[in-house]
Amino acid sequence: MERAVILCDGYFGQNTGKTANGLVRYSKRYQIVGVIDHTKAGRDAGEVLDGKANGIPIFKDFREALEKGKPQTLVLGVATFGGYIPKEFRPPIREAIENGVSIAAGLHEFLNDDPEFKALAAKHGVTLLDVRKPRDIREAQQFSDKTRRLPCLRIPVLGTDGAIGKRTLALLLTDGLNAAGVKTTFVATGQTGLLQGSPYGVPLDSIQGDFMVGELEAEIVRAYEETKPQVIIVEGQGSISHPAYVCGTRSIVMASMPSGIIMMHAPARKTRNFRRDVVAWPMPKPEEEIQWLEFYAKVAGGGKVIAIGLNHENMTREQVEATVKEYEAKYGLPTADALWHGVGKFVDRIQGML
Repeated sequence: MERAVILCDGYFGQNTGKTANGLVRYSKRYQIVGVIDHTKAGRDAGEVLDGKANGIPIFKDFREALEKGKPQTLVLGVATFGGYIPKEFRPPIREAIENGVSIAAGLHEFLNDDPEFKALAAKHGVTLLDVRKPRDIREAQQFSDKTRRLPCLRIPVLGTDGAIGKRTLALLLTDGLNAAGVKTTFVATGQTGLLQGSPYGVPLDSIQGDFMVGELEAEIVRAYEETKPQVIIVEGQGSISHPAYVCGTRSIVMASMPSGIIMMHAPARKTRNFRRDVVAWPMPKPEEEIQWLEFYAKVAGGGKVIAIGLNHENMTREQVEATVKEYEAKYGLPTADALWHGVGKFVDRIQGML
């Protein structure tokens, strides 16, 4: 595993820093040796993110990260609105390349399309990795209706908003099922999951519309053919009710032909996760999202919502516990916060479907 430091200056622990947040919690591709964020320098990344130290330091700048972390790769740890490279990130990116450190990113603005970075990387012999860059359309797959016939459960983790914890729950659930003796494979659909090291998946929101379903479907089929799992967990994107991020969820439903759906929700979140300085769009109620998901899933075989995952954003432990009781009584679905409660309820629910 390459030693990597994450550039997330000014954003770590926030929704914009979700790529850094994810890599700090879980990475099979890189050994994370630090995070760069001058606003939280000197602290432990795990303590900032989850209140529990994990030994990953936060550095004030790239120079300190280079001296103390000795990284081989600098990962851009942000998911900016529009997928742009922040202008303030350009100096540390240049500094990293000049010091022989490769760059990895998952943004829509590709490193390899930037004349300055591309020339500098060639001069210093380092790699620029754009995980969000889809393959050529002449190689891309179109819908073929293959997943419906796979002899395994297909469980996408969807949600009521973007940046709400779908990928985190999906990864924890994959590990939990495997630990319980249920062979399970994870399929990524976004930049963070790919940067974390998933061998299966596509950068869904970078793929042209004609190929979104087919490309993801092909990866789900490949995941089954190569690993023969009992369960395939598919990472969700956006929300079927989100005004700006609707295509991801619909494509994932059609590509996975779900046996069941786990839905993530943040009870204390009032407005959608996107540019609130432009428009504040209200969050849906859980029952509304369940209705919409199940209505759309009818076309794909009729998979139902089988459990609810909670995001404890802006909630106390007591509020989360009360919400768990409320939702289980109201919706009749196992409910838990994976980061606080673990994924045992979800594992039990899926085992009961086998």
